[in-house]
Amino acid sequence: MALTGRTALLAALGSLPVGIWEPSWTGILAVNAPLALACACDFALAAPVRRLGLTRSGDTSARLGEPADVTLTITNPSNRPLRAQLRDTWPPSSWTPGTEVESSRHRLTVPPGERRRVTTRLRPIRRGDHRADRVTIRSYGPLGLLTRQGTHKVPWTVRVLPPFTSRKHLPSKLARLRELDGRTSVLTRGEGTEFDSLREYVPGDDTRSIDWRATARQSSVAVRTWRPERDRHILLALDTGRTSAGRVGDAPRLDASMDAALLLAALASRAGDRVDLLAYDRRVRALVQGRSAGDVLPSLVNAMATVEPELLETDARGLTATALRAAPRHALIVLFTSLDAAPIEEGLLPVLSQLTQRHTVLVASVADPYVARMAKARGNTDAVYEAAAAAQAQGERQRTADQLRRHGVTVVDATPEELAPALADAYLALKTAGRL
Repeated sequence: MALTGRTALLAALGSLPVGIWEPSWTGILAVNAPLALACACDFALAAPVRRLGLTRSGDTSARLGEPADVTLTITNPSNRPLRAQLRDTWPPSSWTPGTEVESSRHRLTVPPGERRRVTTRLRPIRRGDHRADRVTIRSYGPLGLLTRQGTHKVPWTVRVLPPFTSRKHLPSKLARLRELDGRTSVLTRGEGTEFDSLREYVPGDDTRSIDWRATARQSSVAVRTWRPERDRHILLALDTGRTSAGRVGDAPRLDASMDAALLLAALASRAGDRVDLLAYDRRVRALVQGRSAGDVLPSLVNAMATVEPELLETDARGLTATALRAAPRHALIVLFTSLDAAPIEEGLLPVLSQLTQRHTVLVASVADPYVARMAKARGNTDAVYEAAAAAQAQGERQRTADQLRRHGVTVVDATPEELAPALADAYLALKTAGRL
C-alpha cells in the first residue's frame, strides 16, 4: 500500500486548526481518526492488484532508430472498478533520453470483469535484445487516499536490428552490376569471366571474342559473350575485439562495419554469390552459413543484432583457423578490422599467408573522420600540433595498409559514411577482374 499526496495534504490542513485552537492529543485524534477511517474504506474499495491478468502483444523486432509498439492487456476479474496508474519498465536504452517517464507511465480505468489495452512505444537507442523488466500497478480507491500497489512479471523481448543506412546505395550498385552482366543498354558489351552464350557479330565487337569453330559451322560470324562470375563464396568476417569498440562519431566502429557488410551481402546475393558471416574475437560470437539468396539478409541482420564489441585482444590465429574451417575452398574473405599497426603486425600479418594462399582477402577498416579534419586544421599553435598528430596517425595507417597490399590483400579504408559504397565498388572490381 502507499499513501497519496491527497492524504498528506488533508492531514496537513487538519493539523492547522488543531495547532491553533486545541494543541493536544485529543485534537490530533479528532482530525486523524476520521482520516484514517476514510483511508481504510478507500483501500478496501480499491481493486486488488495481484489478481489482475496481464498479457503482452505487439512488435518483436525493430530497426535501430525506428519505434516499436508493445501492447499490454489488463484484465480486471474483481467486482470493483480498477482506477490505476501503471508503469511499464524497460531497460534505459529502450527510450530516447528524457522521454522515459512520459512513454512508460499510463493511467487507465478498467470496469469489473472487463479488459483494457495500453500501448508502450519504445524508441531504442542501442542494438540487441531489450527485455521487459516488470509492470508496476498502483490501484486507487474512489477517494484517492490510500492505494494498493503490486508488480507483475510480464516477459517480452524486442530485438533491435542494425539500421542498414547504406541501403540507399544499393540501387546504384545493382545498376553497375547489371551493366557488368550485360543486361542494360551500354556502349560496351557486358564484361565478365564466365562464358555465357554465342551471338552474331556486330560492328564494334572485339575481334578477340570471335568463336571461329562456331563461325565455321554457320553462315555468319559468331562471338562469345561473357558474364561476371556467379556462385562464388564470400565470407564476411567481423573482428569484434577491443579495436571494434572504439567510437567513431556516435557509434562504435563495429556498427559501421556491420552496415558495410549488409550492403555487400545484399549486392553479392543479387549477383548470385553465396554469403556467410563470422563474428569472432576469442570465440565465435555469430555464425551464419548456407542461407539462400532470399534469406541471407534477414539472417545476417538477426545475427548481428546481438553482437557487441568485447574489450579484449582478438586472437588472430583463432580467427584465421575458424575462417578456414568456414571456407574450406576458394572464397573471398572480407575481414572487417582496424588498421592499427600493433594488432596488424603482431596478430594478423604472421598468419595472413594461411588465408592468402587459398583465398582472396579484402580488409575493410573504418577511418575516423575527425582525424581527417584535424589534419586540415590551421590557425593557432594547438591546431598545428593537432594537424601534425593527425598526419602521423594517417601515415601509420597508410604504412599498415601498404604492408597488407604487399601480401596480396585488397584494402578499403574509409569513413563510416563512405565505407559501404567503397567496399561495394571493391567487390565489383574484383568480380570484373575474375578474382573471386
